[in-house]
Amino acid sequence: MGAFLIDLLKVLIGFVLGAVAGFFLARNYMKKYMKKNSPINEQMVKAMMSQMGRTPSQKQVNQVMKMMNKNMN
Repeated sequence: MGAFLIDLLKVLIGFVLGAVAGFFLARNYMKKYMKKNSPINEQMVKAMMSQMGRTPSQKQVNQVMKMMNKNMN
């Protein structure tokens, strides 16, 4: 019975370590992917602002893009 509990404990520890390692690997992969393939670009920002009833200036678009890039890092 004692050997069974030790084996069960090893399996549970393996699952926990695998989940933690998988989380960090997936997070690192997604950060690289998002940095390489940005989900939003200037045309999307202009479209969003114009849908809200604003005519965006290039300065406003640049500010939004800078803020988005800052939050990605």
